[in-house]
Amino acid sequence: MSESLLRVARLDAGYGEMPVLRGVNVDIRAAEIVALVGGNGAGKTTLLRAISRLIPSQGELRFDGRSLGGTTADQVFEMGLVQVPEGRQLFDHMSVEENLQMGAYARRDKTAIEADLDRVYGIFPALAGRRRQLAGSMSGGEQQMCAMARALMARPRLLMVDEMSLGLAPVIVDSLLDTMARIRSEGVTVLLVEQDVHAALSVADRGYVMQIGEIVREGTAKELESDPDVRRAYLGEIATASSPGRAARSRATGRRMED
Repeated sequence: MSESLLRVARLDAGYGEMPVLRGVNVDIRAAEIVALVGGNGAGKTTLLRAISRLIPSQGELRFDGRSLGGTTADQVFEMGLVQVPEGRQLFDHMSVEENLQMGAYARRDKTAIEADLDRVYGIFPALAGRRRQLAGSMSGGEQQMCAMARALMARPRLLMVDEMSLGLAPVIVDSLLDTMARIRSEGVTVLLVEQDVHAALSVADRGYVMQIGEIVREGTAKELESDPDVRRAYLGEIATASSPGRAARSRATGRRMED
């Protein structure tokens, strides 16, 4: 078993006087896809914000053996900890390509940046024909692709994706999950944070289940999918279906869909 790329131990964090995370422990190894799943309000996004140094925390945070204590958000970004935020947070009145270039704002290697633009257009071909289109005018699925492509322009070592499936049609989610596997095959480690438990576990190697600011289950994706408590709490009727595809299972969640 390889050493942790990211180690989170005994982490407490919150907002002002309001605690959210209590004693959280997470380990992520290089070239894994790890799912962090749980309901709305479980503390998943707060954990990402603590890892990204957007909010203060207490406990241990180590990336590639280096303590993140005392580091800033800009510093961890430059170390290769890159987040795709919930809601995409694109620059709506800038073009697709301008948004992608913003992902490379900390880089100075212009030739390599151009090569990476070609690379992300290869990963997300739907964006290639929309280089000059305003990001805010695209469909929800295309905007999510743009947000992920922008993050890849930073050359992340660990890509943290927050609620990728939110509001998207199942067929788009399936396509993005396939892209996630491709990104991992190119050497990028992925932390996938999701309310859609089945979608996350369908592509993950391992996973953690979070409830009310604490990790309550961990294991391989297969172990979590077969865990009776996880099935009852998060999968519901999905768990009793007779081998439907990812999209069919996602439809059972009843989430609102976009193109």
